[in-house]
Amino acid sequence: MPPTIIRDLSDTSGYWAAVWTMCPMPDVHVICDAPVGCFNLVATAVPDYTDSIPHIENITPATMTETEVGGKGTAEKVRWTYDNLRDQGAINGKRVIVVSTAESEMIGSDLSDLVQQLGTGTTFYYSNSLAEDEWAGRDRVLRWLYEQYGHRDTAIDVIPGTVNIIGPTYGCFNSPSDLAELKRLILGAGGTINLVYPFEAELAQTPQLAAAQVTIVMYKEFGSGLAEQLGRPFLYAPYGMRETTAFVRELGQLLGTSEQAEAFIAHEKKTTLQAVWDLWRGPQGDWFGTSDVAIVAGRSHAEGLARYLGDELGMKLAFVASRPLRPGDLDNEGVRQVLHKRAPAFLFGSVNERIYLAEAGARFTTFFPAAFPGAAVRRSLGTPFLGYSGAVYLIQEIMNALYNVLFNFLPVDAAYGAARPGAAPPPPPEAAGNMPWQAEARTLLDSALERLPYIPRISASRQLQMQVEAIARERGIDEITPELVDEALATSSVRG
Repeated sequence: MPPTIIRDLSDTSGYWAAVWTMCPMPDVHVICDAPVGCFNLVATAVPDYTDSIPHIENITPATMTETEVGGKGTAEKVRWTYDNLRDQGAINGKRVIVVSTAESEMIGSDLSDLVQQLGTGTTFYYSNSLAEDEWAGRDRVLRWLYEQYGHRDTAIDVIPGTVNIIGPTYGCFNSPSDLAELKRLILGAGGTINLVYPFEAELAQTPQLAAAQVTIVMYKEFGSGLAEQLGRPFLYAPYGMRETTAFVRELGQLLGTSEQAEAFIAHEKKTTLQAVWDLWRGPQGDWFGTSDVAIVAGRSHAEGLARYLGDELGMKLAFVASRPLRPGDLDNEGVRQVLHKRAPAFLFGSVNERIYLAEAGARFTTFFPAAFPGAAVRRSLGTPFLGYSGAVYLIQEIMNALYNVLFNFLPVDAAYGAARPGAAPPPPPEAAGNMPWQAEARTLLDSALERLPYIPRISASRQLQMQVEAIARERGIDEITPELVDEALATSSVRG
C-alpha cells in the first residue's frame, strides 16, 4: 500500500497549547525546554500572524543545543536560564513553569526533580508534545493549572449571579470579538463576570474559579474538562438566533434572573437582530436558499456556523469539516479533492482551504477566514461569529459577498474607454440565444457551468453564450457546435 501523506497540518501540538494557555496570565513566566527555533515560532512568529502581537513577553527558551541532545541533557541549561531570569529581575512575583517540548521529550528529559531545586513554586509541565494535539493539550493544561494552583485551605463561597468564561487563549481564531459578544450576552441575561480564564486572569486568581455560580465554556474543542472539575452548571457559547435565545433564557434560569433575560431577548429582537430580518426576508432572501457554503474550522465555529447558515438561514451546506476531526469529517486532502472537483459559492476556512481554492482556479468562490492557520487579523471587537451580534455580522458579510460576485458580471465596456477621441463607438453585441445550438454544444456548456456556484452561473451562462455566438458570426457559421463551445471555454475562467 502507498504511504499515507499528511497534507497541510491544521493543528499544533500540546507544547504550543501549553504556551498559549499559560502565557496570557501576566504573573506566569514559562521556560521552554527547547532550542531557540521552537521558542521563535510559538512566541514570536506565529502569534504575530494570528493574534497580531509582536511577541509573547513571558516565555524564555533554555536554548537547547546539540550538546544537550547528544547526551548531556537539558537540566543545566534550564538551571542557567532560571538563574539569569532571577538575576535580571524578570521573574519577581511570578510563578515559573518549565514546559517540555518535542525535542526535550525525544531525549527523555524529565525536569520534575530539578524544579524542586529552583525557586519556590517552580513547577514542571510535561506537554506531551509528541502525542497530543493543541485541542487535547489546551483541555489538559487548563485542568492541570486548576489542580496545581486552584485549591486553598479555606473553602470559597459561591457568589450568586457570577459567571466564569473558560477557553479564550492565544491562537484561538476571532477570540476578542467572540469574547466581547459572550460577555454582552451574560450581562444581558443578568449575570456578572467572575473570571475569564485564562485570557483575562492571573494565575493567582485561579482559586476564584470556584466562586462562580455558572460557567460558560467558550469552545467545544476544549475547556469542558475544567468546567466539570469545578462542579457547577456549565453551558457552551451559542451561535445563531435560536441557539442564542435558548442560551440567554437558560442562563437566566440558572442565575435566577429570568425576567431580565426575557427583557434582553425582546430588546435584541427589536434592535440588534433587525438587520437579519431586513436582509433574510428582504428582496435578497431568495439568494440564501440557492447559495451553497462549505465550512472547515474549529469544532465550535464549524458546528455553530453550520447550524446558523444551514438550519436557520436555509443555505445549502456543501460540506462541514471540524478541526479536530470528528468521525466522518474530511481531512485536508479530502477537502482539497472536493474543492478541486466543485467549489461552493462560499467557503469558511483556514489558509489551507484558501490555497486549495487557488489551485482549483475557483475565482467565483468567496473565502471567509474562519480558522487558523493563516494570516488573519482579528483584534477588532466588531467581527463576532457567535451570539446575536455574530448572526448580524455573518449575514452582512455574506450579503456583501453576493453583491461582489454579481459585480464581476456587470457589463463594464472597456472598449468605449479605450476608443480614440472622435472615434465611433463599437456596435453593441447582439443578445445571446439568437442562433441555433446543437444538443451536444448545449450539453457541453451546461456541464462547464455546473462547476460554478448558482448565483454567478446565471450571468456566466449569458456571457459565454454571447462569446460563443460572436465567434460563430465572425466565421459565418449559422449553428453553434461543440467545437465552438470548446474554443470559448479554453479562454474562459469557467473551465478552471
